[in-house]
Parts: sequence; C-alpha cells; structure tokens
Amino acid sequence: MASPAKNEVLGDIYGGITAAVVALPLALAFGVASGVGPIGGLYGAIAVGFFAAVFGGTPSQVSGPTGPMTVVMAAVVAQFADNLPQAFAIVSLGGLMQIAFGITRIGRYVSYTPYTVVSGFMSGVGVIIILIQTLPFLGSPTVGGGPLNAIMGWPQALQHTNMHALAIAALSLGIMIFWPARIARILPSPLAALIAGTFAAYFVFTAAPKIGTVPTGLPQFYLPTVDLTNLPAIVQPALILALLGSIDSLLTSLVADSITRTRHNSNRELIGQGIGNTIAGLIGGIPGAGATMRTVINVRAGGRTWLSGALHSVILLMLVLGLGPIAEQIPHAALAGILVKVGWDIIDWQYLKRIRSAPRDKLFVMLVTLVLTVFVDLITAVAVGLILAGFITARWMETEELKGVTQLALPENQDHLSVEERQALQSFNGGIALIGLRGRFSYASARELIQRVGAGISGHRVAIFDFTEAAHVDTSAALSIESFLDSAENELEGVYVCGLSGPAAETLKKLDVLKRIPTENIFSTRLGAIRAANASLSQSADQ
Repeated sequence: MASPAKNEVLGDIYGGITAAVVALPLALAFGVASGVGPIGGLYGAIAVGFFAAVFGGTPSQVSGPTGPMTVVMAAVVAQFADNLPQAFAIVSLGGLMQIAFGITRIGRYVSYTPYTVVSGFMSGVGVIIILIQTLPFLGSPTVGGGPLNAIMGWPQALQHTNMHALAIAALSLGIMIFWPARIARILPSPLAALIAGTFAAYFVFTAAPKIGTVPTGLPQFYLPTVDLTNLPAIVQPALILALLGSIDSLLTSLVADSITRTRHNSNRELIGQGIGNTIAGLIGGIPGAGATMRTVINVRAGGRTWLSGALHSVILLMLVLGLGPIAEQIPHAALAGILVKVGWDIIDWQYLKRIRSAPRDKLFVMLVTLVLTVFVDLITAVAVGLILAGFITARWMETEELKGVTQLALPENQDHLSVEERQALQSFNGGIALIGLRGRFSYASARELIQRVGAGISGHRVAIFDFTEAAHVDTSAALSIESFLDSAENELEGVYVCGLSGPAAETLKKLDVLKRIPTENIFSTRLGAIRAANASLSQSADQ
C-alpha cells in the first residue's frame, strides 16, 4: 500500500469528507431497507469502507452498502429474523468467500459475466428497491417477503395514506431529482433531501413515522453461529453476496479507472472487499461493495488514494458516536424518497432505451433475468440468466466455428491451394475430398461438425483432413473429429491427415484421436497428403 504524495493529501481529505457526507443518508436508508436498522447501515459503511480502502486494489474507490447488496441482505434478515447472529454470520462467510476469490486469483473471471445478465439483474434490483419503498413512501410500515408482498400491501396503504409522510417523501424525491448540479458539489442531493425531510417532519409534517431509537457508540460483537443442519440455506445467500459484491465492486473499479486513467488490481480488490464484509458481519453491519456514485464524487472532489476512502469511514464512525439523537428524528418517508431515486438510477435505462434495436436473443436474456430477480429470487435469476446467455453464446460460436469447415477441393474454394496442389487434385477429378478445418472448434460446434464433414466427404473415394489452420480444438470437438475419422475410415478407400501442429494437434494426440489412422497416412504438408492419396487411387485403378 503506497503512501499518498503530499500534493494528493489535500484532495484525499476533501474527497473523504465529501464521500462521507453522501454516504451518511444512504447508509441510514440502506440499513433501514435491509431490516437491520439504520445503525447496521452505518456500521456496514464504516467497516467495508475502511478495510476495502486500506487493503483493496482500487485506490480511489469508496465502498459501503449498495442497493443490490441491501436487497440480498433484506432477504437474509427476513429468513433469519429470529436469529440475527446467523444472518451476520452469512455476511462474514460471504466476505471470506470474496477473500478466497482474490487469493485464488479468479477476480478477472467475474468480469466475464455477460452484460445482459448484469443489466437484467441490476435493473431488477432497482425495481425491487422502488417497489419496497412504495409503502413507507405512503406512510405505511415496510413488510417482509419482498416486492410481491409490498404490491399486495398497496390497497391498504392507499386507503390509509399518511399525507404527512407522502408530502415528506415527495419533497425528498423532488430534491433528489431537481437539485442543481452546481450546489450538489457543495451539498450533495441525498444529504439535502435528508436535512429537508427531517426539518419538515420536525416543524410541519409531525405525523410522519420516524426512525425512532437509534443505538450509538461502539458496535456489538456478533460471534458467528452456523447451524450445520441448515448449511445449504447459509451457503447459498453467502455465495450470492460474494458474487454480487465482487461484480458490483469490479464494475465500479472500471468506472474509477476510466476517470483516473489508472488500472486497478482485481484480485487485491476482492481481498479488500472480503475483509471489509467479514468485519461488517462481526460487528452487526450490512454487507457492502464498491459504490459507483460515492466513488465518482470522491474522485471529482480530489480523492485519488486509499486515504480518502479510509477517511470517509473514520468520519462516519465519529458521527455514529454521537449521531443517535439526531438520527431518531429522521422520517422513514425521507429515506423512502431518497431510495426511490437510487432505485431508479440503478435501472439500466441505457440498455432499455435500445429495446427496439437490441438483438432479440440478448434482450430476452436481459428481460428474463430482470423478471426473475423481481418475482422469484436473486440466485435463480443469475443462474438462469447465465445458462440462457451460455446457450446463446454457444449458438453464435457454432455458426462462426462451422465457417471454418471448407471443402477445399471445390473450384470455388481453391484460392488457398498452390498450383502444384491444384494440379494434383485434378488427377482424379472428384475422387478426393479435401476438408480444411480452420480456426477454433469447441463443444458448441461438436455435434454439427460430424454432419458438416459427413456431407463434405459424401460421394468421394478418399478424404484428406487438413489441420494446417486449426488453432484450437477442445475435448468435445476432438471426440467429434475422432467420430468422423472413424466413419470415414469405414466408408472410404483411404483417409489422410495433414498439417498437425500447435495446440490443436496436441489435444488430438493426448486424446489418441488418430489411433485408427495409419502412421503412413499422416503428413506434415497438404501436398504430401494429396500425392499419397493420388498414389493410392492410381494403385486401386491398376488393380
């Protein structure tokens, strides 16, 4: 961990203060939304923000509770409402998984998650946040069970709307939407909405429900407890917290890189995030990840090193030690107005604007992931999204890979052949099938590969399989090659192989794919194989 240069310290201090100002209302709001309470949001912001900054791999990143992580935590709290130590143990277990991701250096693989899955998931999370916050927006208490239960609570909430709460929620939402950008540099819109909503509830709309008692002081230590008989129910949410937190953080790291023109360390970032979430679970804090809005604000305020993120957590800790009496006066409706705007911003509107022009199959993956995220659960949504995206990618790969199977003996495909090779092929016009396998071949094209090659050798007496331009062959494709080589060996007078070199040849040899091809029928050059095939046909004609 490099120490910040002297000329960076001032920018880091200002960035840390600004990030703390933005983080305060969001931490309170996310804590309430998670079901843990406002102090849980602050403890999460302090733990994750400090340790991710000190031990992470993105110097300018500010971490803390985020919308997606809060939605998962809300589901965990609902499931383990009677056993909060176990809920916090899940947070710590998710952090340990993130540390394992970083140590095993698989951080870069997280970024391979298809954009359509990430888009659908994030948009679904945004919709969930908005739906859940509709009840406190109208002055009703939040309900467990996710967005479906919130929707079922609408008729009751509309019949008993608390007009004071509605006015405060509308005020805070209006400030979040219309707050001038120039003023936001000094007073961020979430903090302005929180202050305005609290003052309005204290002096004017006094009937709006408030947060109530908020504990202050140092956090309580939660000794992790794990019920081994219920292990799957513990591991699953911990894994989704780890994966979601990793994806969320690394996407924010990419944003920070683009602004600061630097390059983050993915694996180290996961270790830092994991340490932060592990500590958060031990002190009763909700999980967090790299927070895009707070990171951007930090960078624009001058934050460039780990000092700004660490300072933002220290400031929040100082506030926690004496914030209770003030936080108790914050109305739920003010937090609801803030979170509705946060949820709206999480929705991937940039992709949704392209619905008419986006590829149908990719759009289908995105919408399925979104719907499952909102109405089923997060784990199912990600799993189904990844499977669908994998099928679509495999179909595209099949089409592209099969373009590399060419009947080179046909006149229209002989541009790749030398003059000598063309002349040699003409000796027995139509008797030789010269099949060129170019590029890479994988499981996606393995099944169709047999059909395509079978059609190419049909009606010929001998076949030559040219691997000169074959770059890569995986196990599935290699076994398909073995299958069509065996079929050709049984049906034709002779089978020849040429151009074996590089990784493709190594895979074929390791799997003993060429075991039925005589050694004298394997050539290093295409011309050698063509001449041998001609000699075989000549000998057959003489007999």
